[in-house]
Amino acid sequence: MVELDVKDKKILYHLDLNCRQSNSQIGKKVGLSRKVVSYRIKRMEEEGVIKNYWTAINAFKLGYQVFRVYIKFQDVTEDKKQEIIEYFASYKNVWTMYSSKVPIDLGIVIWVKKTCEFYRFWDKTLTLYEPYFAEYSTSIYITSIHYKKTYLINDKEESENRKLYETSCESNIVDIDEIDYQLLNTLALNARIPLVELAEKLGCSSQNVNYKIKNLMKSRVINGFRVNLFLSEIGMKNFKVDIYLKDYAKRKAIIEYLEKQPYFVILNVAIGWADIEPELIVDNVEHLLEILEDLNKRFPNAVKKNVFWITSKQHKFRWLPELTEKDFKS
Repeated sequence: MVELDVKDKKILYHLDLNCRQSNSQIGKKVGLSRKVVSYRIKRMEEEGVIKNYWTAINAFKLGYQVFRVYIKFQDVTEDKKQEIIEYFASYKNVWTMYSSKVPIDLGIVIWVKKTCEFYRFWDKTLTLYEPYFAEYSTSIYITSIHYKKTYLINDKEESENRKLYETSCESNIVDIDEIDYQLLNTLALNARIPLVELAEKLGCSSQNVNYKIKNLMKSRVINGFRVNLFLSEIGMKNFKVDIYLKDYAKRKAIIEYLEKQPYFVILNVAIGWADIEPELIVDNVEHLLEILEDLNKRFPNAVKKNVFWITSKQHKFRWLPELTEKDFKS
């Protein structure tokens, strides 16, 4: 495990708020020089604390809808399991895919333009692999709300205003051109790429690229520029919790309570699964159980059951469908 001091954690916090800001800007916020910030970021990259930099792209605004698939395997060898994982990973519209120890074996989140597109893909999938699925379920993803990672810092003011952005199916559609897409495609994989390098890659001027980024942010196609951490390297774990309610009228109050907690980082909303689906970053399972116990005490007789997920590996994480030139022109 890598030991981080207060300054390291503050740097990570501000990188996650906007990883495209300069090291000088971060330095002013954490009380360090540009050179020291650069050194610390490079060190944390080399130590494996910083995995990569990614862009939160609201593909709902590009006309997509989202389906989730949860699978429990049966009678499957390791080779066959890997084949199935590679099959899903190669599908251009997969947003994220991960293996889990409980309660499912594999979770896949998929962007599609039309429901029938998902049906065709899932029909093909079952034709190929249905004998290896003991159970599977699908749900429609509605909203993803992200919150500041205030577990990294001790700042009362930041803790009272935690919401970062919302990615929702209620978004109005935004028209983009081919350069916009190429820009998004590049930023999806490397949110911290320098402006000059980005301009060279796209064959545009830096001014034009900067203008396009600002427009995409203004229209909320881009919600943020984030940092992806190897949580295990800093002694933390990410858990998804499914909360099923006895008293649905308490849902709003429970969410408002969670929003004030520094370990609460994402709220998932879907049709066809749990009533509340938070994601929490905590020290260990014991810490998570303490939180859930406290939640039950604060809202007695409101919760029917809690089920938490232990994610073992992330296989794909890409906030933009992989469009070909043919797809874009159509």
